[in-house]
Amino acid sequence: MNEVITEITPLSNRDCFYLADRHKDSFTYPLHKHEELELNFIEHCQGAKRIVGDSIETLKEYDLVLIGGGLEHAWEQNECTSSNMREITIQFSADLLGKTLLEKNQMSSLRKLMENAQNGIAFDLSAIMRMYDRIDEITRTQPGFYRVLKLLEILYELSLQDDYHLLTSSAFAHVHTTPDSRRVKKVEEFIDKHFRDEIRLQTLAELANMTPTAFSRFFKLRTGKSISDYIIDVRLGYAARMLADSTNSVVEICYDCGFNNVSNFNRIFKKKKGCTPSAFRENYHKNKVIV
Repeated sequence: MNEVITEITPLSNRDCFYLADRHKDSFTYPLHKHEELELNFIEHCQGAKRIVGDSIETLKEYDLVLIGGGLEHAWEQNECTSSNMREITIQFSADLLGKTLLEKNQMSSLRKLMENAQNGIAFDLSAIMRMYDRIDEITRTQPGFYRVLKLLEILYELSLQDDYHLLTSSAFAHVHTTPDSRRVKKVEEFIDKHFRDEIRLQTLAELANMTPTAFSRFFKLRTGKSISDYIIDVRLGYAARMLADSTNSVVEICYDCGFNNVSNFNRIFKKKKGCTPSAFRENYHKNKVIV
C-alpha cells in the first residue's frame, strides 16, 4: 500500500541539531516525515515544487521553510532546470529550547514560531534575503557551542519576521490551537465537531453569547478569518487528508466533508489549494513509495 516514509534522521539524542550543506542537480527523495523539526533553505530552485502536508507550491529562486515534527514533506523537480541547487538542512528536536524556557515572557516570539511550525512556515523572499547571510554563516561556523548559538540566533530572528505564510491547514495536520479567547475556542471546537453538518451563523453567535453581527466582527478580529472562510478551511483540510490517505472517491469526500455540491467543492478546492482534488491526490500519491 502507499505509505509516507518515516525517516530516521542522523540526529542523535546527544546532539543539539544536525546540519547538512549540499549542492545537488535534482530532487529525488520521496514524501517523508520525521519527529524532528526541519529548517530547510534552497537556492536556485526556480520551478521546483514543494509539498508540505496539504500545501503544494511552485518555488521561485529561493525557498526557506520551517517544518514541524511529523508533518509530511517533499520537494520534486517539476519544471526546475537548475544543475546547481544549494540546500541547507537543519534538523533539531522539539525540546531543543525546552518547554520551561519557551514559557518565559522573553521567549514569546520563539514560542509562537514553534507553534506555527506545526503547520509549516514558508518565509517570503524579503525575509529570506534578511536571513541569507546568517544561514550561510552557520555552515562556516565551527561545530560546537558557537554553532548552537548561531542556530538559536537564526530561530530568534525568524520568529521576528512578518513576511511568511503558514502552509498546512490545521485539520490536515491534526493541529489543535489554543486561542486566547474562550469564546473563540468554544466556537472552533464546535466547528471541528460539526463541520460535516450545516453550520448556521446564528448557532455560533449563540455559543459566544453575542449577536450574529457582533460575533462576525469579533471572530474576524481574533482569528484573521471570516467565519465562512474558517469553516471552509476546516472542511478543505479534512478533505485533503482523505484524498491523501483514503481511496474514497472525490464525490464521497465532497459530501463527507460538509460540501453539498461537487462542482462547488472542486472550484473552492482549486481556488484555495491551487489544483483540483483529483490533481492534489495525484500529486500527493506520486511522491509516496510502495512498501
